Amino acid sequence: MEPRLATSVLVSALVRRAEAEGGFAAVLAKGDPTAGSVLVVLTEKGAKTAIYERALQGDGRYDWAATASEVAENMLKVPGFVARRRRFDPDLWVLELDIPSIERFAAAMTAFG
Repeated sequence: MEPRLATSVLVSALVRRAEAEGGFAAVLAKGDPTAGSVLVVLTEKGAKTAIYERALQGDGRYDWAATASEVAENMLKVPGFVARRRRFDPDLWVLELDIPSIERFAAAMTAFG
């Protein structure tokens, strides 16, 4: 089994990456620093929104997947969605990243696994 990157380190890397690209990053909720799940709310210049979640795959590696597209289409639904997810998983990290390009950033997130 390969060693895994601690979640707190992954979160720090995502925040730094967003800020390096001229974006804004906020940690909305902290979870388990070693093995917590990660939910990322990406906004593009405060308008367009996408929600990605890091999930453990059957082969033991992590992958990012877009989730809750119906919630992402309406920013007013995002806080309720996040609250429900945190009640279900208190170890969940929640990030909000306002970035110049959702597609480019989402593609780059796969490097962070």
